[in-house]
Amino acid sequence: MRGKRTRERQVLDDVSKAIISQLQQDGRRSYAAIGKVVGLSEAAVRQRVQRLTDSGVMQVVAVTDPMELGFARQAMVGVRVTGAIEPVADAIAALDEVDYVVVTAGSYDVLAEVVAETDEHLLEIISDRIRAIPGVLNTETFMYLHLRKQTYSWGVR
Repeated sequence: MRGKRTRERQVLDDVSKAIISQLQQDGRRSYAAIGKVVGLSEAAVRQRVQRLTDSGVMQVVAVTDPMELGFARQAMVGVRVTGAIEPVADAIAALDEVDYVVVTAGSYDVLAEVVAETDEHLLEIISDRIRAIPGVLNTETFMYLHLRKQTYSWGVR
């Protein structure tokens, strides 16, 4: 789930958990196929999925490999902040080239994943845009060399 967590945690029943599990295995799985596994009609599964997405519990998206789409560089940027962290995190999140932002505890106040078309583009994003945000004290860039694992199927509780 992205964004600020202002809602109470949703309590999911076993059927909703099973639907989420099915979609984590294959986000294109039909509602009819899911219904057979979880014991609901296609229409009932459709309604449950709609409720789960409307409430922010889950989202069904296509995950792409940025390197296969013409982005030559992908990096995690650690950001140290002076003053309020949230406005800095929000400003970084507003950048089109940033696809992931978290406020953290530890050496960095914010971690941001950046995708760029070239080394020069990455330099411009970091030097001219991220470091120009009021409150950014300094940054450290971790270039991705080889993706070894990326998963979105951690299950449900």
